[in-house]
Amino acid sequence: MATPPARARADYDYLIKLLLIGDSGVGKSCLLLRFSDGSFTTSFITTIGIDFKIRTIELDGKRIKLQIWDTAGQERFRTITTAYYRGAMGILLVYDVTDESSFNNIRNWIRNIEQHASDNVNKILVGNKADMDESKRAVPTSRGQALADEYGIKFFETSAKTNMNVEEVFFSIGRDIKQRLSETDSRPEAPSIRITQADQTAGGAQAAQKSACCGS
Repeated sequence: MATPPARARADYDYLIKLLLIGDSGVGKSCLLLRFSDGSFTTSFITTIGIDFKIRTIELDGKRIKLQIWDTAGQERFRTITTAYYRGAMGILLVYDVTDESSFNNIRNWIRNIEQHASDNVNKILVGNKADMDESKRAVPTSRGQALADEYGIKFFETSAKTNMNVEEVFFSIGRDIKQRLSETDSRPEAPSIRITQADQTAGGAQAAQKSACCGS
């Protein structure tokens, strides 16, 4: 008996692979810990290469298993992490609202996505550490929104410390990916060969030549 497809298994309806990318120190690991374990630590966590967590959520009556990969922001790990872009169905671009350089580097991260990820990957922009005092903020909310609008993606400001918008970010991108997958599943398969009128004309001419040749 054939193995049932992943989506037909009893424990979940969809398996969605997400990737967290952004500069080192913007809080990617803290966001993942807050979402997956409901915990937060003030100590700096350095991700060595890549790590991942799993959390199953309910979306529109469907069980969605989120496999969330947390990448290292340091340059020396860049060649490791780019290998994970291709399998990602959704990518969270994270910057620190108190660090302008991490925001400016989002364009570089998007270029990496364009080079290494699938064309239809879902993206979302996340400005983390929004709980920080306004005097420490370097990137206004309006600049984050403007950048997201430029690329046509959704934008959230979050705080892993206070749990502000953390659930909303993961649920939002999860819902968008589920919608894309369900539309793909319900779309009738296109015929593998498409014959145009020009092909038919050319084929008819070849057939006529062949029959004339064979008949001679």
